[in-house]
Amino acid sequence: MKIYLFAFLLFSFSFLVFAQNKELKRVAAVGFYNVENLFDTINSADYIDGTLEIDNPAFHRSIPRDSISLLEHENYNGRWSDALLKGKKAIRNLGVSDEFTPRSAKNYSGEKYEKKLNNIAKVISELGKEYTKTAPAVVGLAEVENRQVLEDLIKQPPLAPYNYGIVHYNSYDFRGIDNALIYQKNRFKLEKSWKKELKIFNDGKREYTRDIIVVLGELDGEKFAFFVNHWPSRSGGEAASSPKRNAAATLLKQQMDSIRNLNQGYKLIAMGDFNDDPVSPSIINHLKATGKIQQVGENHPYYNPMFDMYKKGIATLAYRDAPNLFDQLILSENLLKKYNKDSYTYRIYTTKVYAPAYLFQREGNFKGYPFRSWNGNIFTNGYSDHFPVFTILEKSVK
Repeated sequence: MKIYLFAFLLFSFSFLVFAQNKELKRVAAVGFYNVENLFDTINSADYIDGTLEIDNPAFHRSIPRDSISLLEHENYNGRWSDALLKGKKAIRNLGVSDEFTPRSAKNYSGEKYEKKLNNIAKVISELGKEYTKTAPAVVGLAEVENRQVLEDLIKQPPLAPYNYGIVHYNSYDFRGIDNALIYQKNRFKLEKSWKKELKIFNDGKREYTRDIIVVLGELDGEKFAFFVNHWPSRSGGEAASSPKRNAAATLLKQQMDSIRNLNQGYKLIAMGDFNDDPVSPSIINHLKATGKIQQVGENHPYYNPMFDMYKKGIATLAYRDAPNLFDQLILSENLLKKYNKDSYTYRIYTTKVYAPAYLFQREGNFKGYPFRSWNGNIFTNGYSDHFPVFTILEKSVK
């Protein structure tokens, strides 16, 4: 069953008479988008300078491969981890960076890169716009190569007017892709951020995947914490790979619980490509996120608004005609109107999958799927193999 069969359902729940709420004075959109291999055209490697502090952006950065000889480094054969690399200088080669270069089979030119950037920027700028009349305040991103592609992204015409800031950390993911968060500087005041390495092992050998990024700050004057995720894939089969995602869910819950227990005033939003559906054990049993508002409490402290969407057949991607809702936003209870009676603080208004007609593949074997950027080595001029998601927050102003 193709995703386009679910398009009617998707939009049936979108047309709400939002403007009729006369008391509503302020809204904010928070989104997430897996941008499908947002790589630049440079054959890159990662340079880890362990003589610097770990929270220094230069500790772990992307460099062109032709500059390796100019930088002091050693031949490092140990496990890759920030803690183990303290005091060392090492080069880490990336799994697919050389695929996205002009000399590769993809013939990845600057023109294609610019088209990809503009496509992604266009979609991001539209998230929640039907409600907010502006671009989203905060957006989490997955599958970005390095900080430079983010710098290039926020300079694109659809995003440039909004003065976005960037939170990004290089991970030890074997493909060389990272998570990131961009935010409108005039609306979100960044306090601090960090990454949490997800350390998973198979027969004693570490498998390298994406980090969880944690970002704390004030959104329109209110304390918020955002958690950007891209959990391990289902490679090898759903059942065989599920322990990896269960470990990711446990790590995420630890981070969310820690902030929630430290300061009850923070409002928490976890976002990401979880590579699991809202009904999967990782989400329900390990993260303890429920799709039923009445169950939110001590045993299930987090609410997943995507649960009912999944039950209705709404999806963000498909594989071999099987729809999945991997891209999700998960919220703390103080964002729910049932548990937060103060209408003058941000509370959730609605959550959506963003899938306008132009984001659907219109022909070929993948008709009805998200209009992805790549079909093998052929650049399609498309967008991503995932639909983005967003939530709208609202509050009254005295």
